[in-house]
Amino acid sequence: MELKNKINHLVEKHFDEVVDIRRHIHENPELSFQEFETSKYITSLLDSWNIKYKSGIAITGIVCTIEGKNPDKRIIALRADIDALPVNEENDTAYKSKNNGVMHACGHDAHTASLLGTLRILNELKDHFEGTIKFIFQPAEEKLPGGAKQMIEEGVLENPAPEFILGQHVYPELTHGKVGFKKGIYMASTDELYFTINGKGGHAALPNKITNTVLIASQIIVELQRVPNELSPKNIPTILSIGKVIANGATNVIPNKVNLEGTFRTMDEQWRKVAHEKITEIATSIAVKHGATVDVNIKNGYPVLFNNEESTEKIIQYSKEYLGEENVVDLDIRMTAEDFAYYSQIIPATFYRLGTSTNSENAQPLHSSNFDINEESLKTGMGTMAYISIKYLNQ
Repeated sequence: MELKNKINHLVEKHFDEVVDIRRHIHENPELSFQEFETSKYITSLLDSWNIKYKSGIAITGIVCTIEGKNPDKRIIALRADIDALPVNEENDTAYKSKNNGVMHACGHDAHTASLLGTLRILNELKDHFEGTIKFIFQPAEEKLPGGAKQMIEEGVLENPAPEFILGQHVYPELTHGKVGFKKGIYMASTDELYFTINGKGGHAALPNKITNTVLIASQIIVELQRVPNELSPKNIPTILSIGKVIANGATNVIPNKVNLEGTFRTMDEQWRKVAHEKITEIATSIAVKHGATVDVNIKNGYPVLFNNEESTEKIIQYSKEYLGEENVVDLDIRMTAEDFAYYSQIIPATFYRLGTSTNSENAQPLHSSNFDINEESLKTGMGTMAYISIKYLNQ
């Protein structure tokens, strides 16, 4: 109870500053791998707080550490992403985005502000924990191949090497004051699909003189649904969707080529590899059957996100201690994806959801032009992460 009270006191102490930080970042959003001003702003805060850091990791990423007693005893990492989305904000707030066509519509401004608040709290409680906490401010979660992958390749999980990593994500489907968890497999892998159907186009009224690339493309779209509906193992959630079709012909013109773009998502890495082969086979066989060719490009995206069962169970219990059992909820799997998954493939990880809405029933969804948070959720975000960190290190 003493630790909880200390953290709550520091949450209130730093809350106004954290709100200001969140609003500054929200007003000045930057796209993936272009977060130069955001990075400078974060480092300026760290300088003012006398926190040593390393910047320029994966272009705009930042890493810093806080050492408690016996720094080498146990090491954990906390991560926040800092990039925004190519969305034009339609909110009418004092902190509305100043950059046309760019918006923190996925709440990364809140992630970053919350982690900075957590850092402030933990820096004042260094004598309350043993070990070291690494803070990762990561670019480019929203763009393949993902900033997490590049930061890992540049050594973010080394020197010192954390044994566990924790991340949180805003969740408008929960009211502020609540958090949600899912042990085990939580979020899907995500791959981008690109097809180019090539044939001999021409007059639509002379079908015997042409290759009907549009018809071939439509058959490929329909047949690809066999992958999630018939070919995938019944216990593995799988989605394949084509979201973009470009057939630049006319009412009486069949084009020489048609382009398709889509997404493939699943919850199993082995099946994912097999599915890639099936996708290529299906598209190729249909094209050949009709006298056309098809170029298939499957761009590998983020892997399956796995929440370590043992660590996540501990984190759930710590969260219940801090917030109360009624404010910690169970979540279902999500077919959305997150590049935090790269960390979870290497070390034990927990990725959880932070309730951010005033009323979850009519809250604007993530990635919408009207998304916003109830800023009281920042108290929950930084307080919960600080409490979890200390409890985990002292276990």
